[in-house]
Amino acid sequence: MKTLLLCVLTLVHISLAAQTTVSGRVLDHNETPIMGVNIYLSGTYDGTATNESGIFSFNTNATGMQTLIASSISYETFSKTADVTTFTNITIKLRDDVNTLDAVTVNAGTFKAGDNAKVTALKPLDIVTTAGALGDFVGALQTLPGTSNVAEDGRLFVRGGDAEETQIFVDGMRVFTPYSPSANNIPARGRLSPFLFKGITFSTGGYSAEYGQALSSVLLLNSINEPQEEKTEISLMTVGAGLGNTQKWKKSALSINTNYINLAPYQHLYPDNNEWHKPVESFGGEAVYRYRFQNEGLLKVYGAYSASNFELTQADINEVNGVRFGLKNNNLYINSSYQDFLEKEWSFSSGVSFANDQTDITLNSSNITDIENSAHLKIALQKYFSSRYKLNFGAEYFITDFKENYRDNTVNTGYTFNNNLLASFVETDIFFSKRLATKIGLRAEYSSLLQEFNLSPRVSLAYKSGENAQFSLAYGEFFQNPKNGYLIYNADFTAEKTSHYIANYQYVKNKQIFRAEAYYKDYGNLVKYNTEFALPSSIFNNNGNGFAKGLDLFWRDNKTIKNTEYWMSYSFLDTERNYQNYPNTATPNFASKHNASLVVKRWVEKWKSQIGFSYNFASGRTYTDPNKGGFLLEKAKSFNSLNVNYAYLIDQQKILFLSVSNVLGTKNINGYQYTDQPNTNGIFERRTITPAADRFFFVGFFWTISKNKNDNQLDNL
Repeated sequence: MKTLLLCVLTLVHISLAAQTTVSGRVLDHNETPIMGVNIYLSGTYDGTATNESGIFSFNTNATGMQTLIASSISYETFSKTADVTTFTNITIKLRDDVNTLDAVTVNAGTFKAGDNAKVTALKPLDIVTTAGALGDFVGALQTLPGTSNVAEDGRLFVRGGDAEETQIFVDGMRVFTPYSPSANNIPARGRLSPFLFKGITFSTGGYSAEYGQALSSVLLLNSINEPQEEKTEISLMTVGAGLGNTQKWKKSALSINTNYINLAPYQHLYPDNNEWHKPVESFGGEAVYRYRFQNEGLLKVYGAYSASNFELTQADINEVNGVRFGLKNNNLYINSSYQDFLEKEWSFSSGVSFANDQTDITLNSSNITDIENSAHLKIALQKYFSSRYKLNFGAEYFITDFKENYRDNTVNTGYTFNNNLLASFVETDIFFSKRLATKIGLRAEYSSLLQEFNLSPRVSLAYKSGENAQFSLAYGEFFQNPKNGYLIYNADFTAEKTSHYIANYQYVKNKQIFRAEAYYKDYGNLVKYNTEFALPSSIFNNNGNGFAKGLDLFWRDNKTIKNTEYWMSYSFLDTERNYQNYPNTATPNFASKHNASLVVKRWVEKWKSQIGFSYNFASGRTYTDPNKGGFLLEKAKSFNSLNVNYAYLIDQQKILFLSVSNVLGTKNINGYQYTDQPNTNGIFERRTITPAADRFFFVGFFWTISKNKNDNQLDNL
C-alpha cells in the first residue's frame, strides 16, 4: 500500500513539474485593462479569459515552441510564437480593430450607397422611388448636395463644373456615352438601368487616384454579383413597356431586359413650344452574364444596345419657320470584368469596355454624322497587408477614335482624331487607429494626341472625433483632355486641370446622417476660342481659368417618424470662369448659387401603399441681356418643382406606380433668347425659354413572376 501511494505521488509530482503556467495581463493602447479577452495556445484546449483587471493565468502541458493567441471583439487579434516557458507574466497590448463599424472612414467628397457601405447616404432603391427622378439615376443624384439643377439638360453638373467634367464607371470600367443624345432644351436621359446595381459611389470631389479624366467628379456603379432568384419582370407604362428575365445555374446566371419607349402620349398631353414631327422613340436591350469559377473568381459580362430617334421644329426668334432638328442614335456598349482572390492576401481585378456610338443629326439643310469608337483596358492588384495597411495599384489604357462628317448644299467635309491615353496609379490606405486614417495616391497619365505627361497627387485624411462624428480633409489634382468637339478641329492643347481642397464633417447615429462639406476648386488651362461656337476656323488656346467654392449640407432621417424617411440637402455655390468664348470672367449660365432639395417617403400599411414627394429649388441662373450691356450679369427667376409619386402594392409581386413631376405646374424659365439685331426702337426683342419636359405624368404596372411568392415588389421597385 505504501508502495502504491508512493508511485501515485511520484506521478502527480512529475505531471505538475511538466506543466507550465502561462500568465500575464492584457491592456489597450491607453494602458486600460481589457476584461473578457480569450487567451489560448493555438492547437490546444489550454486557455482562459481575462478578469476585470485584464489578468489571466492557466496551466499547460505543451512544451517547446507554441503560439499564444489573444482575441476580443473590436480589437485586432494578437499572436506571438515563442517557447512556452517565456509566456509568464507577459504584457499584451491589443490594438483597435479598424474594420469595425465604429471605425473611421475616409469619406471627404464621397457619398456611398449599398449594403456594404458603412454609411449609406443614398440607397440604390432610392433611384427608382424618388419622386421626380422617373427611374433615372441622375434624377435621384440631383437631390444630393453638390449638384446643380439644369432641368433642360438632364446630366450631372457638380460643384461649378459642366456635365463633361463628370465621368461614369461600371465595375471600374469607363462608360463613354452614358447619356442618350438630345436636342436643345430637351433633357438627356441616362442609358443605364438602375436595377443592375447593388451599390453606388458618388464622388463630388477629391476622388481616388484609380480614376482620372474628370475635372469635377466620378460616379461609380457596381453591378450585382449574383441575382437572388430566377424571375420574370413585366412592366406596362403610359409611355412604353419592358420585359426582363433572370435564369440561374449552379455557377452562373443570365439576366436579359428589353424596353420600348414612345413619348407621343406625353407630348400630346403636355404640348410645348416645339412642333413634333416624330416623337421621341427608343428601343433598348441589355444582358448581364455572370460566372463564378471554382477558385472563387468572378467573371461579369454586360452588354447593352439602344436605338433612339425623333424629329421636331423648335421655335427660334431669329428664324421665322423655326429650326428643323432630327436625330437618330445607335449605341452599343460592352463591359467585361474579372476579379479574383490570390494567395497571401493578394487580389486581382481586370476589365475591358468598348463603346460604338453613331449619331445622325439633321439641322435644317445640314447633316452631321458623329461616330465614336472607344475602349478601356484595365488591370489592378490589391494587397492586404493587415487591417491597417492596404495597397492598390494598376494600369489602364484608353483608346478613342472619333469621326465627324458635315454635309450641306455646298460643303461635304470630315474631321477626325485618334487619342490613346496610358495611365498608371498607386494608392495606399493607412489606418493609424480606429480614429485616424489616411489615403495617399498618385496617378500618372500620358496622352499620345497631346504628347503630354501629367502627375496627379491625391491625399485624404480622416479623424474620428467621437463615437458618432468624424472630420475629413482631402486634396487632389485632376486632369482632363479637352472635349471631342474641340479635338476634331485642333490638337494643339494641354490637358485642362483643377485642384480640389475639401473639408468634411459627418455625424451618424441610429439611422440619422448629417454631413457638412466646404470646398474650393481652382481651374487652369481651360479651352478658349474666338467664335460663337467651336468651329474649324476657330482660334483655340488654353488660357482659360476659373474657380468654384461653396458649402454642401445633407441630412437624412429614417428614425424620427415611424414608417417615414426623408432627406434634405442644400448647396451654396460661388463660381466664376473665363473659358470658351467668354469675353471676361463670369458665372456660367449652368451654375445656380443656391440649390436645395427635400425628399419624403412614407409607407401606409393599411393602404398597402408608399407615398412620396420631392421639392427641388434652384436660384436663378445667369444670362446676357444685350439691352443692358455686360456679359452674364442678369439672372432668371428661380426654379421650383414639386413632384409626387404613389405606389400601390396589389400583392407581393404586383405594383401600380404613379408619378407626377411639377404637380403645381410652375412656369420655370431656363433663360431667354434675343434677336440678332435690334428693332426700329433699338431694342433687342427676346423669347422666354421654358423647359420642354417641365411636367411629366407617368403611370406604370410592374409584375414580377418568381418562385418566392413572399417577395415584396416594393423592394425591387
